[in-house]
Amino acid sequence: MSASRTQTTVMLGLAQTLSWASSYYLPAVLAAPMARAVGASYATVFAAFSLALLVSAAMGPVAGRLIDRLGGRPVLIASNLVFAAGLGLLSQATQTHQVFIAWAVMGLAMGSGLYEAAFATVVRLYGQDARHAITGITLFAGFASTVGWPLSSYLASAWGWRETCMVWALLHLLLGLPLNLLLPRASPVAVMPDSAGAARGATAAPAALRRTALLMAYVFAVSWFISTAMAAHLPQLLQASGAALAVAIGAAALVGPAQVAGRLVEYRFLQNAHPLLSARLAILAHPLAALCLGLLGAPAATVFAIVHGLGNGILTIAVGTLPLKLFGARGYGQRQGWLMVPARIVQAGSPFLYGMAVAQWGTGALWLSALLGLSAFAALCCMRVAPEPAVRVAP
Repeated sequence: MSASRTQTTVMLGLAQTLSWASSYYLPAVLAAPMARAVGASYATVFAAFSLALLVSAAMGPVAGRLIDRLGGRPVLIASNLVFAAGLGLLSQATQTHQVFIAWAVMGLAMGSGLYEAAFATVVRLYGQDARHAITGITLFAGFASTVGWPLSSYLASAWGWRETCMVWALLHLLLGLPLNLLLPRASPVAVMPDSAGAARGATAAPAALRRTALLMAYVFAVSWFISTAMAAHLPQLLQASGAALAVAIGAAALVGPAQVAGRLVEYRFLQNAHPLLSARLAILAHPLAALCLGLLGAPAATVFAIVHGLGNGILTIAVGTLPLKLFGARGYGQRQGWLMVPARIVQAGSPFLYGMAVAQWGTGALWLSALLGLSAFAALCCMRVAPEPAVRVAP
């Protein structure tokens, strides 16, 4: 990776860490004091967060199309401003409807400023050579919860949840905005690098492309459902398997480092493999982890967390690299936005739906997520990889 590309990856990785920490990982720490302050229930605050996810689903294709046309720099800059505005509104909320309005604004920023936008940005800059940059971005942002949860908790205990939101808003203006301002400007659309992807797209039948896109959208939806469900309910699940509270929390804390380890594995050992192979291996991790926990019970709690985390870390990269490889770089941003719409929608309902399953079945809820994982593996196996276009050598 060239020095300029490495610099771009680092800047996007740092900016993504900030964006994830101040949005996706915010409610876990601030939902309870926020609910008390506005006279709402804990579940109501998470309903507002679910609204943000739905808004982000609607915003994704729009942001992607803008990145395809203008490059990611202006879109990501705008997302920092909208993040700051949403966090500012959240800090001033005194009534329940104001919390919903603030999270709706946050949803606009999430739809234009999280992974899909960052991936589209590097694809717009580097075309088919963006895979290493995508992996590098996820390596940085993999620490978003490691940074976000402790910092939000410390600020909330020291100053209060409103001040915590304001600090995050200021960080978007003082750190995130300069990082995105320093990103390189995209070249005109006409010279966007994508010869291999364009050649594959030209030889594929429209019906086959639609079928592949539908299968891919299903796989992404399943992976995000499982990931969000585990993020919300993993300690409870491990306790239901017989693990003590301290053991369950300790094991659940290993998911984040395991995700980063999975991304390092992808970077070191799978970087030359087809993303479809990486995705097939990664999607099997959760069913295998569930099998271990189901057979061995509490002693396998740590194994479950690590195996699940490894797979989830690699899947995050596959979300960016698989569409790039199968469809090419042209129109990547808008296509990625549409592919992720089902994932964002099921993500919004995942904590509630899987929570019902855990309450009803205990560790038996793992049958649901494991079977979904296996169905996604089957969908990946149904995808067909078009042969690489032949390279003509001049006589």
